[in-house]
Amino acid sequence: MRDFGVGFGYLLRGQKWVAGHGRWFGFGLLPGLVTFVLYVGALVGLFYGADDLTSWATPFADDWGSPWQGLLRGTLTFLVFALGLFLAVITFTAVTLLIGQPFYESLSEAVDRSESGEAPESGLPLWRELWISARDSVRVLLRVAFYGILLFAAGFIPVVGQTVVPAIGFAVSGFFLTEELTAVALQRRRVEFKQRLALLRGRRMAALGFGVPLTLAFLVPFVAVLLMPGAVAGATLMARELNGETADPDEDAHTNAPTNEHEHGGAGQGPAQRSGPAAPAGHLTPAAAPKPYRRG
Repeated sequence: MRDFGVGFGYLLRGQKWVAGHGRWFGFGLLPGLVTFVLYVGALVGLFYGADDLTSWATPFADDWGSPWQGLLRGTLTFLVFALGLFLAVITFTAVTLLIGQPFYESLSEAVDRSESGEAPESGLPLWRELWISARDSVRVLLRVAFYGILLFAAGFIPVVGQTVVPAIGFAVSGFFLTEELTAVALQRRRVEFKQRLALLRGRRMAALGFGVPLTLAFLVPFVAVLLMPGAVAGATLMARELNGETADPDEDAHTNAPTNEHEHGGAGQGPAQRSGPAAPAGHLTPAAAPKPYRRG
């Protein structure tokens, strides 16, 4: 559970960062506002059309008596809307990041510069970055859709479908939401999709600690828009640790090692740097170094 708290701490640090940099907060709101309007319209349409959809999908129940027809179609209507909401939470981030790619890239770079004075760059043209982002978002959505179908089917299991399944759904949503948000910073470091998933699986509880509270908050109308700038900032801070550029903040805070400048070769070095020469910002160790994307 300590790792869950670490992930949640990054979420809070990100919100604190944008609160202290008001220009970036306003800058990061714009893509979320556009996406929010589009999604509200889609969900309102689903809300009013879900009854007709379930009636069309269950013609065999037309002759059923009360209460069985209402129970079946009411349950299906609830599950359809819940699935739509589930997909909306996941895809909201992907669509917002795609629409606001230049906005969030700049925000993420500003966070990097505030931490180390430098901001790693992918070296790719904007159209190439947009293509990679869209391609990876589709990969995420395919995985989410797979889990969503399984959870939708499991929702018919009595008791389990109303208790365990929603909890698993939030965990799945939170994990992939974290992946989408950390991708902004990790793509600039040329960390590929599969490697990003491996990094997050290695810190699964931290990923859930960051993503699950954010998923729950995103269920409240308009909150997603307000939290997106801070979520990108916090995900950038988390990406730095996942990529080995900074130490786990919780471990660093509880380390009692002396910090004498002459004793350790310089002030401000964390535990991760004291065991060897300091690496430049954005440098990856051989074990963590990603394979670069191929151009062309």
